[in-house]
Amino acid sequence: MKRIVVLGAGESGAGAAVLAKKEGFDVFVSDMSKITPHYQQMLDERGILWEEGGHTESLILNADEIIKSPGIPDTAPLVAKAIAAGIPIISEIEFAGRYTTSKMICITGSNGKTTTTSLIYHIFKSAGYDAGLAGNIGHSLALQVAEEPHEYYIIELSSFQLDNMYDFRANIAVLLNITPDHLDRYGEMQNYVDAKMRIVQNQTPQDAFIYWNDDPIIRRELKKYDIKAVQYPFSELKEKGSIGYIEAGKYVVEKPMPFNMEQEELSLRGRHNIYNSLAAGIAGNIAGIKKEVIRRSLSDFPGVEHRLEHVCHVRGVEYINDSKATNVDACWYALDSMRTKVVLILGGRDKGNDYDPIKPLVKEKCSALVYLGADNTKLHQNFDELGIPVRDTHSMRECIDACYELARPGETVLLSPCCASFDLFKNMEDRGEQFKEMARNL
Repeated sequence: MKRIVVLGAGESGAGAAVLAKKEGFDVFVSDMSKITPHYQQMLDERGILWEEGGHTESLILNADEIIKSPGIPDTAPLVAKAIAAGIPIISEIEFAGRYTTSKMICITGSNGKTTTTSLIYHIFKSAGYDAGLAGNIGHSLALQVAEEPHEYYIIELSSFQLDNMYDFRANIAVLLNITPDHLDRYGEMQNYVDAKMRIVQNQTPQDAFIYWNDDPIIRRELKKYDIKAVQYPFSELKEKGSIGYIEAGKYVVEKPMPFNMEQEELSLRGRHNIYNSLAAGIAGNIAGIKKEVIRRSLSDFPGVEHRLEHVCHVRGVEYINDSKATNVDACWYALDSMRTKVVLILGGRDKGNDYDPIKPLVKEKCSALVYLGADNTKLHQNFDELGIPVRDTHSMRECIDACYELARPGETVLLSPCCASFDLFKNMEDRGEQFKEMARNL
């Protein structure tokens, strides 16, 4: 019996363990941290052995294959030892793909992944398709393949997940954009770019590749690849080769079946959401979904929590939660969509950020800046020179109080932090939830 070891017992790892057990492997799960009671119960009910709070090397380095949580880098000591020992290391998505013939619609990009994935899922469900939501959102793909199989899977893929995918094939691949992110892990930008481009590996002429035609990095990288899938480029404006675009106030998709709708009917606002809506509409079109269903779905999609989410109005000030904006480019698009002066909340765990691209927008749009992090030194070094009032805060309570004092009626308080959340919060959801709760209690 082949032995599978799963490193990390979150949603991804626990799901992989369940599938491995179902497929007859000898399974062991190991997590450096505490395993939540929910996942402990999931493993116990299925007779899967596990450990928490540390790794027992002798029980791991005898594996035939290791399924690694995306959050664990290859530089982690135990992973490095496994690599040196020649043990194959794969992702949960790679493993799950071996045990299903369902259609895979896979979405990646530095920004817009969650919104686009959720919108595609909304379109498919509205059309009555049997679809599951997986990857960075929804339940793990492996758990669904094991216990709740679907005909289609709509999968949000991070670069970390793509790193350990080798034979997995996307029937429809969506590449939204590539901008600097996670450089604290990848070191060189090209390493991060290479990870994103893995979404096209193994595609065949029967598959589809949807991508943003305006992205200079994508355009450069495409010259290096022999793309076998049918290409569906989109852009904000019609240009050579783009089959999806905005023209004269209309949302237009030319292929595979032409359809259009008024741009003002799109439920999502902002330039970045034009791209997300184009990618999602093209994906639905390729899947054969009726034009009227796509139009309706693009019009009634409610949006994604923690992404430009309206929270409340307090004393004439709008509060917007964009906690998912964990890199500079995401913050740029958020600021670009603002139509009032902004009190901008920045900060968290820096990921090797270069803040220069947003400085002109910050200077133009922001009436004040509130720094929210354990260490705000880099923010002071980058933004204090703009001459905009700043406040230094180290908790959400301090941050909300500062925003309340600084924001004038008619302005917007925008949490779009550019950074990861792990210095002060459990995750970006925790950061966004605290922001919403405290804003509503003002």
